[in-house]
Amino acid sequence: MRAFLRMGMLGCVSAALTMGSGARAQETAPANHNFRVATYIPVNIVERMANDPGWMKSSWERINEGVHIDKVYIETYRSRNIAPDAAIDAVKKFFEGQGVQVAGGIAYSDRDNGQFTSFCYTDTADRAYVKHVAELTARHFNEIILDDFFFNNTKHASDIAAKGDQSWPAFRLKLMDEVSRDLIMGPARAVNPKVKIVIKFPNWYPSFQANGYDLAVEPKIFSGIYTGTETRDPVITDQLLQQYESYEVIRYFDDVAPGRNGGGWVDTFSTRYVDRYPEQLWDTMLAKAPQIMLFEYTLLLEPAAAGNRKAWADLPTSFDYNQLFGGKTPDYGAVAGKALEGIDPVVGKLGNPVGVAVYRPLNSTGEDFLPEYLGEAGLPVEMYAHFPTHAKTVVLTEAAKYDPQIMAEIKAHLMAGGNVAITSGLLRAMQGQIAEICELRDTGREMMPTQYWGAYGAGNGANMGTSRPLPMPEIHFFTNDAWPLIRGTANGGGAPVLLMDSYGKGTLYALTIPDNFNDLYSLPEGVLNSVRHYLGGGLPVQLEGPSQVSLMEYDNGTFVVESFRDAPVSIRVSVAGAGKQIRNLATDEVVTASAPPETKITGFHNSAPQGAPESSFELTVLPHSYEGFAVERAGAAQ
Repeated sequence: MRAFLRMGMLGCVSAALTMGSGARAQETAPANHNFRVATYIPVNIVERMANDPGWMKSSWERINEGVHIDKVYIETYRSRNIAPDAAIDAVKKFFEGQGVQVAGGIAYSDRDNGQFTSFCYTDTADRAYVKHVAELTARHFNEIILDDFFFNNTKHASDIAAKGDQSWPAFRLKLMDEVSRDLIMGPARAVNPKVKIVIKFPNWYPSFQANGYDLAVEPKIFSGIYTGTETRDPVITDQLLQQYESYEVIRYFDDVAPGRNGGGWVDTFSTRYVDRYPEQLWDTMLAKAPQIMLFEYTLLLEPAAAGNRKAWADLPTSFDYNQLFGGKTPDYGAVAGKALEGIDPVVGKLGNPVGVAVYRPLNSTGEDFLPEYLGEAGLPVEMYAHFPTHAKTVVLTEAAKYDPQIMAEIKAHLMAGGNVAITSGLLRAMQGQIAEICELRDTGREMMPTQYWGAYGAGNGANMGTSRPLPMPEIHFFTNDAWPLIRGTANGGGAPVLLMDSYGKGTLYALTIPDNFNDLYSLPEGVLNSVRHYLGGGLPVQLEGPSQVSLMEYDNGTFVVESFRDAPVSIRVSVAGAGKQIRNLATDEVVTASAPPETKITGFHNSAPQGAPESSFELTVLPHSYEGFAVERAGAAQ
């Protein structure tokens, strides 16, 4: 969302229209079979289209050559600019004539000053204006999407007076719930009883409550939701979002509003290398989103330069830029078309996503975005908005402290034979209560481990690798009450990275998180493999290898591995059951099982209990690429 109001770039669009992409061998891009593709037309482009029908026709033909569009969202309002009725009708009529589904769009932003400003929803004039926009749009469309500016961040005198003694999050949640009902849904339905309004929730979900986005209430007020999956670049952008979020935020919002999450929304901003755009599209579709929104119409006409991809430019990656476009610069529409065309048949063979259950209560904060770091460190994450009692292992970050029943839920899950893994952040926030289960304590000191050791019980530890010094909180435990499974040491001192304690019929794990979440990627493979084993041991597929390789699993025996690294990487995947093979979902190539790796944790009384038989496969994944597989009985014919 961060750059959606930067519409000044549109001056270069006319020039882009005259460029030859040199990459299209057909006049119309093929339709996708397993998801729909939409694009969004901002209000100033709606006005341009109405004033210049020739440009509307030629630009549409250009886009449709590169990517098949099933639906367009025609914006009626943005930044104090309301499109005239005649302009809305003209653009709507054109696209209906092209056989494209149409819907309306509203960006409830106030004037842009470089820092996004909302309406003042305690101001009478602003409230009337917001209501008028909803009514106008409902007269033209039976479906409307709210771009992700429908939040509140003003602190005018009227806001301060209305807030009173409440916290800003509490005040804004109540305010925006009321605005949703009384200024948007109610007036729109009074004008058009058939209208459905979808709210797009953005990518910054840990901060929602501070701005009035109410995940607990607004999905029930509106007809559906939509998801911002635009993670962009994880280094140069101010949000520092991890690539894996394009997958995981869809999964979380699917649980927030089951069956009513309409799709993912990706833009072209902040991509240092062109592959970053396809990655966002792929991950949205691998999460099984039913539709992808390409923001926005004119950006699809802009040239998509290769960018800083020299390290892998000559490799046949999943988005082989040079091979696809013959050395010429395509536009972003063509890039989107090729990326979606490649992922479409793979998506069609995937079942429903499964993963390690991470519980994040609605409207909570704490260790923000940590699940995405865990996912990019190779742990397949499935995030839930309510405590997942069905899961074998439940991972709880600091955000779980917002659930007033969390201790009762932890105890009940353990007593029933489930496992619970808490992070050091949750321990720090609730260590007095966690002590009811296990006497663990954040000492307030910091350790800087450089060497890691693994063991299940007493005796010598197995060497799990080295790292540069990584600042981590030091956790105290009582010997023989709890047992460290992974230890970090430096200069003769050490503390647990992962420990366990038995409680009832279950196991409590405590995972120490580095002070800088990015340092998870610096942990040795042996440490990451062990964490994946203990927390994800109940899943049918296990990943072994370095960080920044993600694993997505599905309930029909399929899985996808995706590398966000800049060089080829060797990994190992193990699947449940002996005598298995895996078949590449794109090429139909069969990979046979390799010899199992040597036991990594050995010593005196420190071997973990042996698991069920499994088959193991060695794979090489190219940079910024994905591979999908189906698990089969060895020798099975396709």
